[in-house]
Amino acid sequence: MMDRSLASSTYALNQQQLEHLRILLVEDDEGDAFLVRELLTEASAPFELTVATTLREARALIGGAECVLLDLGLPDAEGIDGLRKLLAVAGSAAVCVLTGRSDEHLGVQAVAEGAQDYLVKGQVDGVWLVRALRYAVERKRADENARRLREIELRQDESARLERGLLPKPLMKTTEVAVETFYRSGRAAGLLGGDFFDVVQIGEDRLHVIVGDVCGHGVDEAALGVELRVAWRALVLAGVPEEQVLASLEQVLMSERRAREVFATVASAVIDLPGNRATVRLAGHPPPVVLSGGRAAPVHARTGIVLGVRPTPTPATELEFTGDDWSLLMYTDGLIEGRIGAGEERLDVDGLCKLLDDPDARQVPLPGLPAWLVARADQDNGGPLTDDVAMLLISRGAGR
Repeated sequence: MMDRSLASSTYALNQQQLEHLRILLVEDDEGDAFLVRELLTEASAPFELTVATTLREARALIGGAECVLLDLGLPDAEGIDGLRKLLAVAGSAAVCVLTGRSDEHLGVQAVAEGAQDYLVKGQVDGVWLVRALRYAVERKRADENARRLREIELRQDESARLERGLLPKPLMKTTEVAVETFYRSGRAAGLLGGDFFDVVQIGEDRLHVIVGDVCGHGVDEAALGVELRVAWRALVLAGVPEEQVLASLEQVLMSERRAREVFATVASAVIDLPGNRATVRLAGHPPPVVLSGGRAAPVHARTGIVLGVRPTPTPATELEFTGDDWSLLMYTDGLIEGRIGAGEERLDVDGLCKLLDDPDARQVPLPGLPAWLVARADQDNGGPLTDDVAMLLISRGAGR
């Protein structure tokens, strides 16, 4: 078995390859502080030792420390209460507690309160002191990583719940049209937005559809998007006149938003199935695109002001479909804001129509068309689009 002197020499050699350990010693006894420094020097450990004699002084110095060695008997803090005050400002620094032989039970209590370890004065040599401090630092890092991982998991769970609220199952029973939905979160770039859509059938012959986008990215915007989507469905099911729905939706937005500068863009349509036509309303939103007769063209609709800036009636545009073979594509601006090539030119609505007119697009079955569009937009952008993308594709017949 290796004797103690040889173990200490081997440990000291290994210490030369370790990074400096930045230690804050909180100790008002000069003799004990001297002893700690001597123990660290004995171990030939690469360290930087700063000494504070009061808790108040320690609070000012703790920012540069990786590890804090805390005596539980200080002039301005005593026992576990002092530890709690230090832990409140410790941040990423590990905390080890120094106890006497007669109050070792305080060390156990200190670990239960959040300290990484405790050491009994007079019962450690330099090697074991350095080893304990380094282990404490690593435990603190592991705890911090576990905490951050848990926070990420909780945010992901919250985001998933919000997304389910933004993306409901269409409430319809007609077989005259087919509805394809698509949503891709911008969280690949750390984003969660307030894009939403919904489809509700009223009676036998009217299909209400909406696509909206709350400005900004984050949980607050997503939650507001959910509220707007639920409110819209409730308004439609309650039989509120079509021309009043967006005005009522704007009231919800203005009462529920977290700040006055938050607004939303919306594209809504009421499709009259027997009449083969639709009434389209745009509140600051990109126009839908009609696919018919082998061509794609934007709906030339009058655009009203975004919701939440200045309450104003949203103008209506009547759209007549040609024949019983068409598709109506509604989308959020995340689809068309990607770049084309290396320049600053964006895909925009005209570029979207060109993509839809591409011979390759015509070979894609309608259920897969939204995903194909996003893949092509990603390709032209030189990487994934940064914003959320939501789409509704309502088709009658083949829709091409």
